[in-house]
Amino acid sequence: MYYQVMSFSHKNCDQAFREKLAFANDEEKKQMLEQLVSFDYISEAFIVSTCNRVEIVLATSDNFSSYHTLLGLMSQKSGQNFYEVKNAAKTYDDDEAISHIFSVVSSLDSLVIGESQITGQVKDAFKLSVEHGTAGEKLNRVISYALKCAAEVRNATNISQNPISIASVAVAQAHKLLGEHIQGMTGVVVGAGEMGVLAAKHLLRVGCDVVFIGRDLEKVQKVADSLGENVKADTMENLSKYINRYKLLFAATSSPEPVISNGLIENRTIPRVWFDMAIPRDIEDMDLEKLKLFRIDDLREISKSNHSLREEKALEAAAIVDRYKEEFYGWLRALSIEPVIKEMRSQVATAIENELGRAIKKGFVPAEYESNMRKMAEQMFNRFLHDPTQNLRHSSADKKNANAIEAVKKMFDIEIDRCDLALYKDDHHTKGYES
Repeated sequence: MYYQVMSFSHKNCDQAFREKLAFANDEEKKQMLEQLVSFDYISEAFIVSTCNRVEIVLATSDNFSSYHTLLGLMSQKSGQNFYEVKNAAKTYDDDEAISHIFSVVSSLDSLVIGESQITGQVKDAFKLSVEHGTAGEKLNRVISYALKCAAEVRNATNISQNPISIASVAVAQAHKLLGEHIQGMTGVVVGAGEMGVLAAKHLLRVGCDVVFIGRDLEKVQKVADSLGENVKADTMENLSKYINRYKLLFAATSSPEPVISNGLIENRTIPRVWFDMAIPRDIEDMDLEKLKLFRIDDLREISKSNHSLREEKALEAAAIVDRYKEEFYGWLRALSIEPVIKEMRSQVATAIENELGRAIKKGFVPAEYESNMRKMAEQMFNRFLHDPTQNLRHSSADKKNANAIEAVKKMFDIEIDRCDLALYKDDHHTKGYES
């Protein structure tokens, strides 16, 4: 069994291409997950789809086949040429896959290093797959260790202290452009999800009032009420009124199509500062002379100046990721050796029974001595196997001894894929994920 991750992120493909690959909703994810696990060589899968990345995480028995399957399915889903998808994809196998997942969950691979949203987004993505029956024990082990790694990264480096999210970068840029005039202004926030709420909080912090706009007035009103008296709620039906009245706008919906189009613009004379924080984009391209429009990739460039300290902390965090990767594989190897040892002992027990039965049948051993002979044979073999099995346990922690362990499995004709590894799991390590 192997691990594999195919990644389309802000690091290796642009926003327009990520938009085509993104999953608009959970139903799209479920459809893809079902397709993936329908292949014999893919046992488990989950999908992370955010503004900055689309990641497909697999437990597979054949990395070569799963790689080409992923490329084909993503090409089919996005309507893009197979080779374009291949050129945009970054694929990680086994050790690299584990390091990548741990880095992503620890927010070291994020657009803004140290932002806290990604940990929850990965947990939610994994939970969806578990509930849908397309992820289980194999990927649960990875997520459990990844979450522990992320917790240590946060605690040891303080990399998430005063975290900078895309929303905070956007508000900071607005503050930079407008200066102290931003105080008392009204910021229009379109979308009542996590990104929209963060934008609203940052706007309130710099002295703005906020108009929160969403499709479900009850939901939007509830969010607005939780943020205080300077926040007003309204629905998308009245969006045009607000974008023709106020200059400051932050859009972060999950709509598959732009929600702000050229047709909504009535007053073309007012200066506007807009931030599109969504993928797919919420604001279509438009020719407005007094419009300053910032999209996700623009915000990435703006945020670079904030990265120097975080990148220094990220070096410390990378060492933690490496250590957790080694611990994970050490534990995984130790986990896999227990069924090997059990199968060896099972084969010994079978041999004792067969030979003892044959000896009694042929008269070599009186039947009344059967119990004593069995006990003596078991003690002899236990004594014989004691040192080899202890050595196997110790050597399993070192990846240099993987070939020796494989040789033992081959000698005894042991196939552990037939065994239930859950019988041997260490609860402290494998129950780290809470749904």
